[in-house]
Amino acid sequence: MRTHTEEKPFSCKECKKGFNQISHLNIHMRTHTGEKPFSCKECSKSFNQISNLIRHMKTHTGEKPFSCKECKKGFNQMSNLNRHMRNHTGKMPFCCKYCGKCIRDEYDLKIHMRIHTGEKPFPCKECDQSFSCLSYLNRHMRTHTGEGPFSCKYCDTCFSHISHLKTHMRTHTGEKLFSCKECNKSFSFLCHLKIHMRTHTGEKPFSCKECKKSFHDGSNLKRHMKTHIEVKPFSNKKFI
Repeated sequence: MRTHTEEKPFSCKECKKGFNQISHLNIHMRTHTGEKPFSCKECSKSFNQISNLIRHMKTHTGEKPFSCKECKKGFNQMSNLNRHMRNHTGKMPFCCKYCGKCIRDEYDLKIHMRIHTGEKPFPCKECDQSFSCLSYLNRHMRTHTGEGPFSCKYCDTCFSHISHLKTHMRTHTGEKLFSCKECNKSFSFLCHLKIHMRTHTGEKPFSCKECKKSFHDGSNLKRHMKTHIEVKPFSNKKFI
């Protein structure tokens, strides 16, 4: 009946989130305590819910019993298949009551809603910062632990987040994702495109305090500043 009345008599003492069953509260409390009582026998990875362990075990067995009829891609859960099917249908059934934005996945909608409510139920025990999503907290924790689980296959440099690794990989592959609409020149990094665009707009946001001369980027300003302090790090000596 609580699913109809929306009554939630069981509240979390840490973040005040309410639940309609005590079992759901007990599971939720593990996100605060870090307790993960369900361990995988194959790789010793632990989980806070038995359902997550069952789902994880399929990554070892390779079992994917749910297949997409459109592209034949397989999934280990029906819910993942249903979510995937929205990529084909374009269906976005979950809409934000604050801004009207529609989203494919119910969990993603919950995360989005916290932009409006300001809810941040995942606190860091090291520095008192809080986060709206557990994955954001896990990423943040690496700034404290120094953990870098994402390694570059070319130079073994490690990164705390997969997006940082993807950006770094462009230094090896030479991939250029960012193109200038004015001259079609391409760049590996967005910051380089932004600097380049100033050659078209004429914007020069970096100004010399000594002579008021302006530059497109900070490196040119630093180079210019040496003309005022007479720093000449590069000599014209000849070497044999």
